[in-house]
Amino acid sequence: MAEVGRVQSMASNTISEDTIPSNFIWPETDQPAITTIQDNNFEIPVIELNDTDEDRLVKLIAKASSETGLFQIINHAIPSEVIEKLQKVGKEFFELPQQEKEKYGKLPGSIEGYGTSLQKEDEGKTGVKKQGWVDHIFHRIWPQSAINLRFWPKIPASYQEANEEYAKYLRVVGDKLFKCLSLGLGLEGHELKEGLGGDKLEYLMKINYYPPCPRPDLALGVPAHTDMSAITLLIPNGVPGLQVRRDGGWCDVKYIPNAIIIHIGDQIEIMSNGKYKAVLHRTTVTKDRTRMSWPVFLEPPLEHTVGPIPKLVNDENPAKYKTKKYRDYTYCKFNNKPQ
Repeated sequence: MAEVGRVQSMASNTISEDTIPSNFIWPETDQPAITTIQDNNFEIPVIELNDTDEDRLVKLIAKASSETGLFQIINHAIPSEVIEKLQKVGKEFFELPQQEKEKYGKLPGSIEGYGTSLQKEDEGKTGVKKQGWVDHIFHRIWPQSAINLRFWPKIPASYQEANEEYAKYLRVVGDKLFKCLSLGLGLEGHELKEGLGGDKLEYLMKINYYPPCPRPDLALGVPAHTDMSAITLLIPNGVPGLQVRRDGGWCDVKYIPNAIIIHIGDQIEIMSNGKYKAVLHRTTVTKDRTRMSWPVFLEPPLEHTVGPIPKLVNDENPAKYKTKKYRDYTYCKFNNKPQ
């Protein structure tokens, strides 16, 4: 099999119970069985987004963003049935025949669509490119001007409605997070969002589908990375798999039911001039269960320029990052070039 997109059929038809192709076997320095550490005391912050004490809410979000770059929000006002519908239609899409899914395949030069992508490569001494055990689909869900329905599945029929409804609620959550993150930096509440493009800020949906893997001790769903986005809002299907770097190893993130997991991404780290930290994370897979996740990346338009907020830069705290177009940043990140 040459593509990750066929891992589900490959796992069930052409792979024995205890083997996987070499391009899915990561070096020992990355293998989950070796690098995962058990720390029962490790928990990421859980924050009630409906806290009526704004000062307390701002401090909690700023602290989590500065120390771990990862937290979970509860009481976020997105109805559970909205999330359940989103997860239902996503699951139904990935259960379609491969030929049907490939109707939404990516076009050259576009990140949107269904497909398989080589994840972060590990060339090592062998030059062998390593792959993540995952299928995915990308498409923008906001603003309207950025949406291309060519990449939105037509089956199941309720897919578009479920995604549009989720986007409506998620925008309210995103705005509140940006306001709190701004206030936590001593800025006006609107400044971070404005610095990311304001109403042109884009919401990019990704659905990850990790089928059962015969050797989860050797494979990764997605290798270690920080998100290019400003922030990422993620809901999982309840199957564990998200890990963060800690004490030289990797710790499992414990999910809170009905929570949304918030990742601080590269653009917020840049704009905050390093006060907020983009979280280094990866995902693992399991032998007998399918894991899915729905991250939405909040990111500036490609032609928008992002850099440290001028108010946060002075002689004592000089700029730690370059100011550049988001398009140029993504090019460097994708191609492992210096920023």
